[in-house]
Order: sequence, then C-alpha cells, then structure tokens
Amino acid sequence: MAEYQVYTLKNGIRLAHRQVSHTKIVHCGIMLDIGSRDEKNNETGLAHFWEHMAFKGTKKRKAFHIINRLESVGGELNAYTTKEKICFYASVLDSHFDKAVDILSDITFNSIFPEKQVEKERSVILEEMSMYLDSPEDAIQDEFDELIYPNHPLGYNILGTRETVNSFHRDDLERFVKENINTEKIIFSVVGNITLKKAIKMAEKYLSEVPHLTRKHERLGPPDYQPRQLVFKKPISQAHVAIGLPAYSLHHENRFSYFTLIHLLGGPGMNSRLNVALREKNGLVYGIDASYTALTDTGYTGIYYATDKKNLKRAHNLVQKEIELLKTKPLGGLQLKNLKDQLMGQLAMSDESNQGYMLMMAKSLLDIDRIDTLEYVFEKLSNIEANDLLETAQETLNLEEFSSLIYKPH
Repeated sequence: MAEYQVYTLKNGIRLAHRQVSHTKIVHCGIMLDIGSRDEKNNETGLAHFWEHMAFKGTKKRKAFHIINRLESVGGELNAYTTKEKICFYASVLDSHFDKAVDILSDITFNSIFPEKQVEKERSVILEEMSMYLDSPEDAIQDEFDELIYPNHPLGYNILGTRETVNSFHRDDLERFVKENINTEKIIFSVVGNITLKKAIKMAEKYLSEVPHLTRKHERLGPPDYQPRQLVFKKPISQAHVAIGLPAYSLHHENRFSYFTLIHLLGGPGMNSRLNVALREKNGLVYGIDASYTALTDTGYTGIYYATDKKNLKRAHNLVQKEIELLKTKPLGGLQLKNLKDQLMGQLAMSDESNQGYMLMMAKSLLDIDRIDTLEYVFEKLSNIEANDLLETAQETLNLEEFSSLIYKPH
C-alpha cells in the first residue's frame, strides 16, 4: 500500500490520507495556507484571534457544544497559528471519526464570531500576551523575528500588540477570512485506521459544500536584510541572547545540507557542537540550541541561550569559535557518518508520531505540493558529503552578517 494518498474535491480542497492499521486513534486536521504574514499593519494578531474565535460559536453550535463535542467521547480538539499557517485538528477514537470531521469543518468554515465572545476572548489573548512577555526565553525569540524582518509581517508577533488586539471586532474577522481563504490551498489531513474510501466519504460529506474560494491578495515578499545589534535591560536574573541571520527557503536546493549543518551546530542532541562547548566543557549555560526555520520564500537561523551576565563575552566568543570551525575544518569520515546516523534516527522517531505525520502531510502539500517520504529524506541526507557542509557553512554563516538581541539584567 502507498505511504499516503491525495484526493481533490471539486472546490479544490485536498484530502491527504495515510492508513495506519495498528492504532485505534485517528488524527485529522484542516490546515489553511493563512498565517500572521497575511495581516496588514493594523491587523497584527488577527489570524491568531481568528484561531481563538473559531471555537466560540458557529451557525449551529454555541461555544460549549463545540468544546464538548469531542471531549465527551475522550477526544481532543485544538488549533495553532504560525507565520504562514492556521490549523484546526483533532484526535479521537476511530469510531468517532465522523464527529471529528463534522466539528472541524464547522469551526473552520461556519464560525459566526459572536461580538460578546469577541470581548471575552480579547481578554484571554491579552492575558496570553502578558504571560508570554513575562517569559524572557519566549519573548526574546519573538522580538528576534522583528530584528530579521523589520517593519514586515514576518517580523510581527503572532499574538499582535495590545493596541491591535483591543481594536478587533467581528467585522474585522469576517473580512480577514473572506480576503484570505483559498480552497485550493486547504488540506484536510487524516492519519489512522481509516480507509481511503471512508476518508473520502467524510470529506465529501462535510467539505464538498464549501464554495470554491480564492485569496484576494498576494503575500509581501521578505524585506532586504541588514544585520542589527540590540541590547535591552530587563528585571531578570540571567542574560538572554538570540543571534542569527536569514537562511534558505523551503525550495532551495541546498536546504538539506543546511539543515544538517545547523543540526550539527546546535541540534537537540546533547552532543551538538554548541552544547558541548558552552555547557559540557565550560558550564556557562543550562541549554543552548540552534534552529533553522524554512518558509516558502525565505528562512532564518537562530541561536538562543541564557547565561550569567559576567559570562556574556566568553559565551559569545565560544559561539563564534564553533561557527568558524564549521567554515574552516571539514568533518572526518566517521564524524560525518555519526552525524547522519543521529539525524536519521531522530527523524525516524518523529515519523512514529501519527499526529505529527498528519500535520506534516498537510504542511508539505501546501508548501511544496508533495509529501517527501522518510526514504527520500534519508537518500538526500546520505548523499551529503563533508565538502557540501563546508561550502554551505562558508556561504551562509558569515559572522559579520549575524544580528543579535540581548536581554541584560539591570
């Protein structure tokens, strides 16, 4: 049996399906190619506000009936917003698959955004914003986006600002949805012990009546980049540091090599170059990581850590030293083999998550119009040579191009 199947409804919505016979749980979701980067200047936070308000009432359900629909049968209903995506998803026993598709389609396409609920949810989001800002490790990474993409939707906080959130009303939500929905860029994704025939039947039952819709505007491309360095004093006990720079997009031919390189530098393993240098050898940090975020037309790399204020310079010098080593010293044969083995093992473990696979299928179809199998990814990684990593590092990791954002204790 094929690893996955794709079926397209007449309105352009696509079903991505993978049958897994050894589970009683089905994971399904509706992912839309709409995110915070689609907001205008006075709309920052509106996509996230929509995600919240989708649960607050539809043409046939009130808020309580929405949250109780799957909870009452032991299921889960959730959602999230990113720079480029909004996703509503659910996990239930496969015997309640019909209920899950029913509620997902209802909150995605039939929300009515009751004005009373808008006022309540405004307070909830403002509290979420305060909670986030009280956490420097979260706040600094959001502010760092603005450093890489200044005065651009990609740099705005997904939560918005207090001014914009306080300004939203029902009409704003209805207009935003109308302007941005494109049914040809919507994926209904299903992973579980559900046959393709049954998945198609549910998709036709609940999604085929959605009218064919197209986006009303084009996305604004990424801005020109200039490195910037900012320091803020905060009432905190540690110094928090974020450094980084733009990187390859999802469509760049060297993205696999770059992904491998950043994994070596500061991936989740305790043996990453940065973790060994700053934590294991010198005890300067509790944790440090480097991440690569690839978007449809751009990307960025960020390195984040927290350390005692007196250790800032020493930690910074060690980070720079490890970056320079990637550009000057190629990996040996055994080092390269171990790196590939580690990366493949971690990818294989993440592939074991049925919910994660469901979300990955939807995002891949929206972003690159295909779903790369694990075997395909392994083949790409296997073909990477030490010189590929060296050349990629020399091309991308130029220290003078790095931006930095530092929170210092005052």
